[in-house]
Amino acid sequence: MRVMIRAPRADDTAAYAEAVRRSAEHIGRWNPVEPDGLPDLLKRQGSGLRTFLILDRETGGLVGKVNVANIVMSRFCSATLGYDSYLPFNGTGRMTEGMRLVVDRCFSPQSADGLGLHRLEINVQPENERSIAMAKRLGFRHEGFSPRMLFLQCEWRDHERFALTAEEWPGVTA
Repeated sequence: MRVMIRAPRADDTAAYAEAVRRSAEHIGRWNPVEPDGLPDLLKRQGSGLRTFLILDRETGGLVGKVNVANIVMSRFCSATLGYDSYLPFNGTGRMTEGMRLVVDRCFSPQSADGLGLHRLEINVQPENERSIAMAKRLGFRHEGFSPRMLFLQCEWRDHERFALTAEEWPGVTA
């Protein structure tokens, strides 16, 4: 693996801000661009939200960020994945490698430092072909279309829904 994952830390603030600013045009088409958002994200970590940074092993550079959000346990054991990839690593396959590590962590038992989830969802705007390709590379199946699902860039945006269960993992090899 060319990447590793870990939880964000306060000392990541400068590198995170730089990566988001450098990738603002790329990210801004699909997600909010918040270069100064890491401190708030750190405060929100808990049972309903876990964030992972994907780091390049060779350079230590920030490849991307993955939020495991809306975590619900008990009989549901489900969450939603949201992610941003950062330049210059975009298009190198490192984000896919990192996403595989995150999905592994999500489906691993809590006793093994995992999240113990059974189901994951990825929701993608229909025009975001690269994220749709990512979901498919990871083995997520298309489940449907949700009109006006998420409020982004001052507008309600449609999304395609993809899902994967623990029984279906590991994902399809890229």
